[in-house]
Amino acid sequence: MVNDILQPGLRVVFCGINPGKSSAHLGLPFAHPANRFWKVLHLSGFTDRQLKPEEASLMLDYGCGVTKLVERPTVQANEIALQELREGGRGLITKMQDYQPRALAILGKQAFEQAFSQRGAQWGKQQVTVGDTEVWVLPNTSGLSRIKLDKLVEAFSELDQALIARGL
Repeated sequence: MVNDILQPGLRVVFCGINPGKSSAHLGLPFAHPANRFWKVLHLSGFTDRQLKPEEASLMLDYGCGVTKLVERPTVQANEIALQELREGGRGLITKMQDYQPRALAILGKQAFEQAFSQRGAQWGKQQVTVGDTEVWVLPNTSGLSRIKLDKLVEAFSELDQALIARGL
């Protein structure tokens, strides 16, 4: 099981789709060596150094948190049923209402669309909010994703810069 890393009032909570088998085995978020999350988090300005999965709790020191839509680990995210994503979306809304981060960044456009019953989502800031929490859709950092590192960093940096521009 991979626990959430959350506390009230964070700048941003990054929401993965679900734990991969490596993460579930180790009990750490984004633990597979091919996952680019920790590298992208650093290169886009959220952390001053590249954290390791076992240092995930240090994200709180940077005003960042981590959660997931679905608890069940899989090899690939496409193994998750639509109903699981919908239930996960409802649970995520409740969680964000409790913790009230400035922004929620969901990693994966299709996961966002399915979990929130949206269509035609674009990357970046969404029209939908969860209370006062902005919702952003960012590319998934999984090693299975074909999105290049520079595009991942660009997308994450856009969120970081938007928060900085608002003094957060």
